[in-house]
Amino acid sequence: MQDVFDIYTIIFLALAVFIFLRLRSVLGQRTGRERPPYDPYSARDSVRPSTNDNVVALPSRGGAETPQKPIETAEPVERWKGIAEAGSAVAVGLDAIAREDPSFDAKHFVDGARSAYEMIVTAYAEGDRRNLKNLLSKDVYDGFDAAIREREAKGETSETRFVSIDKSEIVGAEQRGRTAQITVRFVSQLVSLTRDRSGAVIEGSPDKVTDVTDVWTFARDVSSRDPNWKLVATEAGQ
Repeated sequence: MQDVFDIYTIIFLALAVFIFLRLRSVLGQRTGRERPPYDPYSARDSVRPSTNDNVVALPSRGGAETPQKPIETAEPVERWKGIAEAGSAVAVGLDAIAREDPSFDAKHFVDGARSAYEMIVTAYAEGDRRNLKNLLSKDVYDGFDAAIREREAKGETSETRFVSIDKSEIVGAEQRGRTAQITVRFVSQLVSLTRDRSGAVIEGSPDKVTDVTDVWTFARDVSSRDPNWKLVATEAGQ
C-alpha cells in the first residue's frame, strides 16, 4: 500500500512540475528590465507640432542631434523690388522686420497705408473719433482729439475730399525690439476747406485742388496677434 501511495505521489508531483514549466514558458518571467507598456498618446504628444506660429522649435542638446538644415542668410536681391533699392537703409530695415515677422509683405503694407491715410484724413475732417481711435496710437489720437475739440468749440466744420493719391513710398523702416516702424511719404491732391458757424468758408476753397505732402510713421508690435498697424507720428513733408 505504501508503494502504491508513493507511485501516485510521484506521478502528481511530476504532473505539477510539468504544468508549472509550461505556464512559465508561455507567460514568461519578470527580470526587472521589462519595457513599460506602449502609450500611443504619449508617443503622439512627443512629436505633436506646436499650434503657435510664434514658437520656434530648439535643437535638442547632446551628441545625437538630428542634422539641421543650413540657415539661409542671403536675402534675395529682388525681395523689395519696387519698394526699396537693394542694399539701401530702407531695404535693411525691411529685412529686419521680415526676420521678426516672416508674414510681412511690404507691398501689402503700402496698400494698407494708402487706405489708412485716406481714412484718417477723412475721419479727422468729419470729427469721427471712433475710427480715429482704431487707427492711431494714443499720443497721436490725443493730439487729433484736441484739435477736433478746439474746432468744435469755435463752431467750425472741416471738409476734405481726395482727388488722388499720387505717390506713397516707404522712406524709412526699422525694427526696435519687438516694434516695427515704417515711415511712408504720401503725395496727394485734395480739396480742403473750413467753414464757420454760419457756413461761410474761412479757409481753403471748395474749388481749389491743393498738393499735399505728408510723412507718416506707422508701428506694430510683431509679437502681438493684432495684425493692424497704427499711426504713431506725423509731419508735413517737402
